Amino acid sequence: MDRQQFAEFLRTRRSRVTPVDVGLPNNGRRRTPGLRREEVAQLAGMSVDYYSRLEQARGPHPSRQVLNALARALMLTADERAHLFHLAGEQPAPARGPRQDVPEGIVHLLAGLDSTPAYVLDAKYDILAWNQMFEILMGGMERGNLIRWTFAGDGCTKDDFARASVADLRAASARYPDDKGIQDLVAEMLACSKEFADIWADHEVVVRRDMHKSWVNPIVGSLDFLCQVLHIPDGDQRLVLYTAAPGSRAQTALHELRALTDRDRVA
Repeated sequence: MDRQQFAEFLRTRRSRVTPVDVGLPNNGRRRTPGLRREEVAQLAGMSVDYYSRLEQARGPHPSRQVLNALARALMLTADERAHLFHLAGEQPAPARGPRQDVPEGIVHLLAGLDSTPAYVLDAKYDILAWNQMFEILMGGMERGNLIRWTFAGDGCTKDDFARASVADLRAASARYPDDKGIQDLVAEMLACSKEFADIWADHEVVVRRDMHKSWVNPIVGSLDFLCQVLHIPDGDQRLVLYTAAPGSRAQTALHELRALTDRDRVA
């Protein structure tokens, strides 16, 4: 345990949290910004003496329970919580499950992409949000799971997307070992899809990255895209964009689909 770094980290995090942030009364002016030591101790459910010794780099080795309490009291982000654990010589416990709340800024970004199909996936491959262009490309849209769509239908093949998705899901199952949703999805796919089972048995593990992907639209047929994947670290989510090369058939087809949709709405 790096006691000095641990103590300094606690002090800096305490200084940035105000009483209002944690629901405490703000009783007048303070000599220093942030919470007082006794307030952090109160929020974390420990004695003031114990917390003070931690900040003075002379306290005992904190338990995982204490570390979790400090992370909650100081309103640490996921990255800061992990750092607190590492400074204490502990491995942070895995998160209980994939987050499904899409950041507001990402929702606004989706809405602003007028000509690029885009959507957001969580670590389990549930589609959480999408834009109008993706809905147009799909020919209709509702929330679902991309792994299930890929392997539960007929004619699934071991293409790059299928293999990468399964390898990514295996990595997610290790990050969230207690998540029942991921466990149930894997069990379901193993039971219903030989293709999924064959790929799963290869034990490939990789976080999904950019790749080329073909998509068949019922109006314009097969289209080729560069599937651009941008990671949203705080939520362990992915923003996926189907980008078409300038002047390509895919770009022309997207413009045609958009025009047809706009025309139908006007009519």
